[in-house]
Amino acid sequence: MTEKLTIALAGNPNCGKTTIFNNLTGARQKVGNWPGVTVEKKEGKLRHKKYDLRVVDLPGTYSLTPFSIEEITARDFILNENPDIVVAIIDASNLERSLFLAIQILELGRPAMFVLNMADVAEAKGIKIDEKKLSLLLGLPVVFTIGNKNRGIDKLVDAAIEEITRFDEGKKSRDIRYGKDIESCISNVEDQLIQSKLNLDDVLRWTAIKILEDDKIVKGKLRELSSQEAEKIFHVAENCRKRIFDLFEDDFEIVLTDDRYGVIAGIVKETVSNLAIKRIDMSRNIDLVLTDRFFGIPVFIFFIWAMFQLTFSLGAYPMEWLDMSVSILSDSLDNILPPSMFKDLLLDGVIAGIGSVVIFLPNILILFFCIALFEDTGYMARAAFLMDRVMHTSGLHGKSFIPMLMGFGCSVPAIMATRTLESYKDRILTILMTPFMSCSARLPVYIVLAGTFFAEKAGTIIFTLYFTGIVIAILSGRILRAVLFKGEEAPFIMELPPYRMPMLKSLLIHMWERSKMFLKKMGGVILIGSIIIWALSSFPKTIFYSVDYDEQINTIKFEYSQKIALVDVQEAEQLNRQLTLKLKQINNKKEQERVSKSYIGRIGKVLESFFKPLGIGWQSSVALVTGFVAKEVVVSTMGVLYGVGNDEGDALKKALKNSGMTALSALSMMVFVLLYVPCFATIITIYKETSAKWAGFNVIYTTMVAWGMSFLVYQTGMILGFG
Repeated sequence: MTEKLTIALAGNPNCGKTTIFNNLTGARQKVGNWPGVTVEKKEGKLRHKKYDLRVVDLPGTYSLTPFSIEEITARDFILNENPDIVVAIIDASNLERSLFLAIQILELGRPAMFVLNMADVAEAKGIKIDEKKLSLLLGLPVVFTIGNKNRGIDKLVDAAIEEITRFDEGKKSRDIRYGKDIESCISNVEDQLIQSKLNLDDVLRWTAIKILEDDKIVKGKLRELSSQEAEKIFHVAENCRKRIFDLFEDDFEIVLTDDRYGVIAGIVKETVSNLAIKRIDMSRNIDLVLTDRFFGIPVFIFFIWAMFQLTFSLGAYPMEWLDMSVSILSDSLDNILPPSMFKDLLLDGVIAGIGSVVIFLPNILILFFCIALFEDTGYMARAAFLMDRVMHTSGLHGKSFIPMLMGFGCSVPAIMATRTLESYKDRILTILMTPFMSCSARLPVYIVLAGTFFAEKAGTIIFTLYFTGIVIAILSGRILRAVLFKGEEAPFIMELPPYRMPMLKSLLIHMWERSKMFLKKMGGVILIGSIIIWALSSFPKTIFYSVDYDEQINTIKFEYSQKIALVDVQEAEQLNRQLTLKLKQINNKKEQERVSKSYIGRIGKVLESFFKPLGIGWQSSVALVTGFVAKEVVVSTMGVLYGVGNDEGDALKKALKNSGMTALSALSMMVFVLLYVPCFATIITIYKETSAKWAGFNVIYTTMVAWGMSFLVYQTGMILGFG
């Protein structure tokens, strides 16, 4: 039985499309005008095996944006006539220019294939294209032809028929993904389109893009379907367009065009080699250094090191101001409020807990500003491209490193970002690796411990922790891939957007949007956590002390009053200072014993046996357990347990030093904080994105890795005499 199929040929002017059309159809052609427009219409017929093929030569065009008659005609035919396949004819000697149209054809969601024509011209220019890799990256057939020599034509037809069959069986080409801001806009409009329940003929993504591009034709058709629903969709789109303009000070269409060329740059980088003539532009010249096989990685490491040095050193000044403000507030309320349980809750619970976290806001802001700087300049994509070789050791690719890089900010959106990965196994593996990346919530813990015990080397210590997280993630990926996720790697396209001069307004918007999560936690989970920790550390009220501290205080006061009465004013001042110091030491001992015998102290004593091999005391043990809720709670818990609510600036650091914690045990604790599960929200996100099985596995696995690495650090340090 004969099957009838329609093949549409699309391409730029002078790409050899008409030559291929002539080779396919020979004398079996007819020429006329497209209905309603004075553009030449060419159709031909071809008999191939059991198929009667109708071949339509679309007008030559550089894009499908409806500006010219040719563009409108080509687009309308693909959308309205539903050809069985669109064959994109690409000038192999000018791949970048031709791919712009080809990518827009892919966005239509129709069956498609790429034909790399003029292969001989490309070869003469020293251009080599890996057509198999290009096919894998895009999920569609790619064949070489030499139109003027009639080479590769049969292969073209066979591949087209095979692709039509596979498409009918449910196989699709891959969606082209753009930058996160563009994708967020597309997703928002898609959601509104779905809610509208309008019939979009299975071109949801393309329709969303066109609405965002302010395509008058598409918007007009939507109004015809439902004016009311259309206006809701346009309102969402307009808000998105305003957001893009606020971020980039350019229209959505311009930013999307840049992103399209970024995708093209990534495709060319992956599939084209041995270029005899290279396009000379600023981005390419910069990439010669920043994505170089030898220089790229050291430059990347330097940038990350500089980011954390800046975060720690520059953030130290406003951190001190905030710390001083918290102390002044605490002292003022201490003097104003009468003794009561409410006063204890406010000072030792709320202010001690929230205050010990809020002082790190400047550091968080600086970190997010640096990450936004990397993203807006285009360097983040280069970092992922660089890590492609490294990620292959885990059986993954550079695209998986993008969610991991996002994990520097927060693990929750980082895990959600794995949705862009086509392979289910790659998604699961990347999700399990991402929690090892050091999120911003861990930064306050590092700053307290590294700043207390490593002083001027704190920035380097923090950088080392972040770098260690990357290494552990990659090693874990290697092990998990070999044991749980065997199989071939999925291909990917890495978008390499052009370098842009970042705008301060855009950087500040990105920085603030991420930092809002930190502030929301302070008003929610950290506040609640601090109150719970205060309650557990304040009760029971009846404590039997091992020493009569009140008697010691009265005895010392009496002794010093006798001494002061016998000396002059100058010596009396010195004795008063000594008395104050001794009273403070006794009160600190009394408070530590009280907390150790409170409910939370009893919990800590139970946990101590688990953490003791790591050099971590019971107070820190409790802080680590409460950190399961949110890592910021680790600092607020220590603030409550060490009773720093009414003390001066740097009170927590002083309390940590006085507690007997050493630099080695602090390092062990930081390693544990680095590697165990980031927070409860992360686990819930893993559960939603995968299953309860993988969420539970992640909790157990990260805790085991954290305990093992901390044990290794502490015990090795003790053996080497660093204890």
